[in-house]
Amino acid sequence: MDTFEKETSFTRQDLQLLYEVSTSIHAIKDFDEMLRVVLHKIKEVFRIDGASLALHEPDQKLFYFLRTIEMQQAGQHEDIEKMHFPDHLGVAGWVLQHNQPVLIPDTSKDERVFREFNSDQELPTRSMICVPLPTPKAIIGVLYAINKLEGSFTAKDSRLLEILSVTLAMAIENARNYGTLEQYATSLEEQNRRLMSEVQERFKVHGLIASSDAMRKLFGLMDKVIDVNTTILIQGETGTGKELIAKVIHYNGPLKEKPFVAENCGALSENLLESELFGHVKGAFTGAVTDKKGLFEMADGGTVLLDEIGEMPLSMQVKLLRVLQEGQFRPVGASHYVKVKVRIIACTNRDLETEMAKGNFREDLFYRVNVFPLTIPPLRERKEDIPLLAAHFLKEFANKFKRPLPRLTPTALELITAYDWPGNVRELQNEMERALTLAAENAEISEQHLSAKIFETEDQPYQGGSREGTLQEVVERIEKQMVSEALEKAAGNRSHAATLLGITRQGLLNKIKRYEIDK
Repeated sequence: MDTFEKETSFTRQDLQLLYEVSTSIHAIKDFDEMLRVVLHKIKEVFRIDGASLALHEPDQKLFYFLRTIEMQQAGQHEDIEKMHFPDHLGVAGWVLQHNQPVLIPDTSKDERVFREFNSDQELPTRSMICVPLPTPKAIIGVLYAINKLEGSFTAKDSRLLEILSVTLAMAIENARNYGTLEQYATSLEEQNRRLMSEVQERFKVHGLIASSDAMRKLFGLMDKVIDVNTTILIQGETGTGKELIAKVIHYNGPLKEKPFVAENCGALSENLLESELFGHVKGAFTGAVTDKKGLFEMADGGTVLLDEIGEMPLSMQVKLLRVLQEGQFRPVGASHYVKVKVRIIACTNRDLETEMAKGNFREDLFYRVNVFPLTIPPLRERKEDIPLLAAHFLKEFANKFKRPLPRLTPTALELITAYDWPGNVRELQNEMERALTLAAENAEISEQHLSAKIFETEDQPYQGGSREGTLQEVVERIEKQMVSEALEKAAGNRSHAATLLGITRQGLLNKIKRYEIDK
């Protein structure tokens, strides 16, 4: 191990502290409260005088401080104009230009420090670390750690802060798009953020928790279709939350005061499905002792969700097509038609174009329901959302079962992030409920509380020899084997191997050291 790796090698305590800060970012819904907790946690973890966060405004070519520990402790509400500074000045300007962190042990000897700004502060800056807040599109700001209380800042401090900044940047970017970011900028910014706050309120529904680019694009499409009554086709694998998306669209749109009814098209026989959707008249069939309204009539003016529409029989597809084309249907056994005005949202886990080619789905119906398609990506394609969802579900079940909120250990977090979750969000939700149940009153959920399936996949079944021993011993054997195989596959390239394993490069280095792997 080279000198840099030794200096930046993280202990289990470091990883736990990093996990706690990251959990705070994702667990606290109120953006302002989240920043307060995170900056205080940074101050505590790094043992510093204070922490500050400045966002970059590229159009105006300036930075502005969103929050500092010192301002909050003093209860100050300073004129925000005084907290603006040009984006080419100071350490922040250097970090923005070079897109890399900077560690300054003595600010009096570093020419990059903006002297005028530093002299105005009530808390003079003696030493600092400044790291960029990166998103896939741009650097949105910088994060400062100010004045080490004991000793000097180290390379490990800088690396920890740099890792933390990635998660914090994504949280801020999400808040900009959907959040309740407090009003610190110009009146135009205030108007934009009020609109984004409205978007966040629309998506405040259980399960819609994500930071991945794929889900953010989906949220953007949802925002465009929420306020119009366009027919929607939601596609996605089982467990991805198709019905949840449909409910978000309905209950946050103009029809929110109207009925929302749902029917699984694959759960009933053709005759029962027709009766459920269109109703029947008395005497239409044996057992029809009274008239019955169908779901379409009950939902008049609202939304009908046709779940698993790909499993609807062809004869029923013809009758559904009449509703979509003419806005009317005939109840079973009736001689009259009923007119309705409903919004159709269809869901399927099948590829309807493939079903059309097989003759299982009508082409004319496909083009009627596929007006505005939404595709929910499977969880395996957005692994960055797994820690957020896991933390959410643990909090939910802890409240439900009246238990202390446990933490996922770093190893457990790595395992659930690496797993492909064929059952998607629903499977992850069930796994977190099971893990919390097994953990009982424990403050942590470790690998021993996870299901056996988490430790092996169909593509790479466990080949690590004997399964005898404690669960911890078996897990360690699996981990060692997987790390060795990944390094071999990556030809010794540690960054590539870490990507294959779905963990950070530092996480891989820690495992190489722990298991004494010579690669």
